[in-house]
Amino acid sequence: VHRCNLPPLSSEYSRDVGSKTQLVTANPSIIQKRFQNLLWSRKAFVDSVKVYNHSYIYMPAFSMKTGTGPSLRVYYTLEDFGAKQAVLFANPNFLRDIGKFWKSKGIHAKRLSTGLFLVSAALSLCEEVTIYGFWPFSVDLHGKFISHHYYDNVLPDSGFHAMPEEFLQLWFLHKSGVLRMQLEPCEDPLIQSSA
Repeated sequence: VHRCNLPPLSSEYSRDVGSKTQLVTANPSIIQKRFQNLLWSRKAFVDSVKVYNHSYIYMPAFSMKTGTGPSLRVYYTLEDFGAKQAVLFANPNFLRDIGKFWKSKGIHAKRLSTGLFLVSAALSLCEEVTIYGFWPFSVDLHGKFISHHYYDNVLPDSGFHAMPEEFLQLWFLHKSGVLRMQLEPCEDPLIQSSA
């Protein structure tokens, strides 16, 4: 199970989103905003990532200058506290090549979303890929309002990301059987087994 950008997995959400995690991304901007760049709140950061158990924290340390400092601070903070999580740094060549690939497919954004990078990595690592939560619209398939994330409604910066274009490319992959896109709420396995 891969998750994007250190999402909360507290009990109020875990019934719906689970808690199992093998890899979670941490965008350097989240480290800067939520954890004051790990300059003052190192223990708070370590405590917040405990929910991810023995997972890897995947960061783009060397893709942009502004990401190197926060990524290294995450690495050293987890090391200093003896945390269970390990940091993986994305290969900048992989990130650059994935950016070029998606641009050739019609995504014209300043920067791809973390989600699209994560799906691209999953497609190269996993035999089967199912994605959930990649719906870029404010209403679901039935016209009901939905928030951007399950835990907040902070929208992506439209100056950087092209979420509808990304969704369209993921939809094409779904239609051609490369991955499975889950658009409706997932079925409760307990309800299914008792039916």
